[in-house]
Amino acid sequence: MNRHNNNLRAVSDPDQISAQSLIGPQDPPPFELLNPHGEARALLVCDHASRAIPAGMNRLGLDELALERHIACDIGAGDLARGLAARLDAPAVLAGYSRLIVDCNRDLADPTAFPAVSDGERVPANAGLSPEGKALRAQCFYWPYHHAIAQALTRFRERDRVPAFISIHSFTPFFHQDDRPWHVGILWDQDPRMPVALMERLRKESGLRVGDNEPYSGRLPADYTVDHHAESARLPNVSIEVRQDLVETPEGVGEWVDRLGEALAAILADRTLYRHYQRA
Repeated sequence: MNRHNNNLRAVSDPDQISAQSLIGPQDPPPFELLNPHGEARALLVCDHASRAIPAGMNRLGLDELALERHIACDIGAGDLARGLAARLDAPAVLAGYSRLIVDCNRDLADPTAFPAVSDGERVPANAGLSPEGKALRAQCFYWPYHHAIAQALTRFRERDRVPAFISIHSFTPFFHQDDRPWHVGILWDQDPRMPVALMERLRKESGLRVGDNEPYSGRLPADYTVDHHAESARLPNVSIEVRQDLVETPEGVGEWVDRLGEALAAILADRTLYRHYQRA
């Protein structure tokens, strides 16, 4: 899944420091690292945890109402990832800025990595964005997040540990007038170990609708983070999508931290999980 064009690849090296930065001294960092010394053999990641935009980027030309929508971030996903990191005692890496700047879960060559339109909303600052502009955004926001994930995985390797990789997202109840009835979707591709076990546990709860690769599929090329960091290294992995109306309040987040935390803790307790899976 490494299809970066040359202009974007040129800034993938963290040792290449640009004289320019889109992140000002009062802006937050490009990623959030939680519980780096957690004891769980798992790493949590959240690509769309934040709606933040640096002050100097003038909200990308959008109004505040647009930035409150799901187009700016996965509503509730960041808090869910933070809660699960604490519940499981696992390290976590969360992206620090809105996916409207650059989508950290896309290959940089994907046109949706820098969306000019998102769910019908025009993003003025992304219209006609030059290759140089894309490269600078990648350097400031995208690569620091992915390098932080890579470094977290390196810490596991240094301890001769194969970690589980857990990606946290949320999805809208409706999209393009289509009803999405699932409460949670479990996304996966090549390795069934974690996703199948998780679906089996969640489906024991009466009334809970669990999607298998719904409303998105883990077999599509859009899930760059899992493909790049977990599947390429044959790590046990799963991507979890919770419906946004269920995690838009602290009470909802707490309920899903408890539900997912209990299920994931049982799965992570299986020592046979921590092996590189064999491709068919």
